[in-house]
Amino acid sequence: MEARLNLFGSPIATTFVRYLSTAGKGLSDSALPAATQELVKIRASQINGCGFCLDMHSKEATHAGETSVRLNLIAAWREAKVFTEAERAALELTEQGTRIADAAGGVTDEAWANAAKHYDEEQLAALVSLIALINAFNRLNVINQQPAGDYRIGQFG
Repeated sequence: MEARLNLFGSPIATTFVRYLSTAGKGLSDSALPAATQELVKIRASQINGCGFCLDMHSKEATHAGETSVRLNLIAAWREAKVFTEAERAALELTEQGTRIADAAGGVTDEAWANAAKHYDEEQLAALVSLIALINAFNRLNVINQQPAGDYRIGQFG
């Protein structure tokens, strides 16, 4: 598979990706746990079918010490015993925030209240922003048919 555009050869695309990456850096430095951040990125990328982001974030999560059991169960997190209640709340918010078009009314009050039980206001701000950001990256890569499989740990940071 070949990418439709060379995102790193286009001044406009390069600038856009740089701004997205800068936003991501601010979120990675937030109080939202790093493991939760990777789970959110992977789950949204699974839903959106973004192979490039799945490749990147599964490798980064493994490098950071995430277990293969947890990584393999993200798509089935509701049935898995390996996630904390806080992580489960974040994954639910991620799913509802990613599937906005599929859900009448978007994110439910129940999902929001559950996340708010586990995360303070700054962590919630980071979580919501992260969900929006990974969805933007997913859409960029899916539209462009960005090939997956060659990502190297730390390649962009």
